[in-house]
Amino acid sequence: MLRHLIALTALATAPAARDPGPDRSMFIDATATALPTAPELHALDGVFADVDRDGDLDLALAVEGDVNRLYVNDGTGRFAWRQGVFGTKAHDTEHVRTADFNGDSWPDLVFVAEDDKAHQLFLGGPGGRFTDASDRLPGRSEGNGLAVGDVDRDGLPDIVVGSSGAAKGDGQELLWLNDKARPGHFVDATATHLPAVRDDTQDIALIDIDGDGDLDMLVANERPPSRLLLNDGRGRFADASRRLELKVPMETREAHVFDANGDGRLDILLLNLTSNAGKWDKDPQARLLVSDGQRFADETADRMPPNRFSSWGGEVVDFDHDGHLDLLVGAIDVPGFKPMQVRAYRNDGTGRFRDVTATAMPAATRGRAWSMDVGDVNRDGIDDVFIGGWGTQARLLLGTP
Repeated sequence: MLRHLIALTALATAPAARDPGPDRSMFIDATATALPTAPELHALDGVFADVDRDGDLDLALAVEGDVNRLYVNDGTGRFAWRQGVFGTKAHDTEHVRTADFNGDSWPDLVFVAEDDKAHQLFLGGPGGRFTDASDRLPGRSEGNGLAVGDVDRDGLPDIVVGSSGAAKGDGQELLWLNDKARPGHFVDATATHLPAVRDDTQDIALIDIDGDGDLDMLVANERPPSRLLLNDGRGRFADASRRLELKVPMETREAHVFDANGDGRLDILLLNLTSNAGKWDKDPQARLLVSDGQRFADETADRMPPNRFSSWGGEVVDFDHDGHLDLLVGAIDVPGFKPMQVRAYRNDGTGRFRDVTATAMPAATRGRAWSMDVGDVNRDGIDDVFIGGWGTQARLLLGTP
């Protein structure tokens, strides 16, 4: 349910760490045989969920400028497009998340859209069929960030939408609480539960950042600087951004929260742009903020490979199976918006990352990579990765032993 916790949860249940040996290929690019061909599609995000409850992971795509898609798994990790599941109308969709919102044990899906503000809620049912329940969402916004999680600890997943309309006098994050009296219906708690702000938000992470048992909120912004909001245990959030060491101006596109150095504390990875496919503006270096239990210090210079590409998405995954979380980082050359190869950064076990793209990644993983998701699609016990793409083919990488 919490996408930013997928890799961390998998690690907690993984076998004891082992030495993976020298750098080697960590993935097989199965795109040509496993995903529908759509090289012009703007598949900005994808989420794995077993929508038909047949024991394998299917894939829902958030599509910009077209109808959102459902790809159904045949059980071996090969996907077929089931058309018409999410209607026939195109939207400017940015992100998709999954949770069982109405408590019927079927996975549901929520999508957020930017320019046309057409957020959508689809309730799952038998056979992987969906019912459009978008009228249950209590508002519209220029949506970009999206997260789901039980912020008020009532046992039901809630929805947070990150808004990107600050320049137009909007930009307020939205909090929609799941109605306990009517699960799968939502109440707008923005005014009472969130600080009043004007942000240009691109990503939201819900995770227990301070270890007190409730979900806090990391808000990744294009501008102003990203924020950290702490939960009081009842779903009411207060600004604690002073805990973030933000050394330089950043246009952040995506945030991931995970234990990078194995000390039991959660750290923060911020993926950044120089600009949104425009001129050279800000430093796009991916930045790692390491927790000491109270503050998050920027230790990028000591821990991350240098980069001058922009990154619209990435993922946390232990691709070498050594018990330490590694990174996949999307890369696009800006200015120019030119496709590049996805980067693989290997963790040495102390939270220092080395670029092993040349050996770990198939050469075919070149495009305008967007948001990613992790799951075992072919049921071999090894994590696989979906990589979204803007006007280039979305990709499926199968993990190797």
